[in-house]
Amino acid sequence: MKDLLELMKTRRSVRKYKPDMIPQDVLDRIITAGTYSATGRNLQSPIIIAVTNKEMRDKISEMNRKIGGWAEGFDPFYGAPVILIVLANKSCPTYIYDGSLVMGNLMLAAHNEGIGSCWIHRAKEEFESEEGKEILRSLGIEGEYEGIGHCALGYTEGEYPNAHDRKDNWVYYIK
Repeated sequence: MKDLLELMKTRRSVRKYKPDMIPQDVLDRIITAGTYSATGRNLQSPIIIAVTNKEMRDKISEMNRKIGGWAEGFDPFYGAPVILIVLANKSCPTYIYDGSLVMGNLMLAAHNEGIGSCWIHRAKEEFESEEGKEILRSLGIEGEYEGIGHCALGYTEGEYPNAHDRKDNWVYYIK
């Protein structure tokens, strides 16, 4: 395993993926990392939907594209073959924070495995729609879940992005 701080410093959002599928054992390790995220009062409000089925992946991509207002044919998942959708139960007061931590763990674990990732938004709007609610019902997911984000995963096509310089005045100390 790579040094954690080095992983954090070098992980970048990838916006171009090869079509090659991620091996199941690698995907399982990434997902496991998400399930070990800190959650408020250990309520474990988030859930992860792992989408590897191309037809469903493309359906969700199209839902996302329409919400985002992009032209037909645009793929907001940038060709990533795997989408991990993080939702969290709204009955938990910390659900947004809990789901965000899951997203962070997923992206760091992916980077550790040599897999590119990108947080894609609009999951909230997708799963507030009737089409999104039907996807949840088809999986037997009940309750008031809000979409937190999509973690697009895949092998990076081309050069891996470099880190940008850190802004000034990021940290203020009170001593």
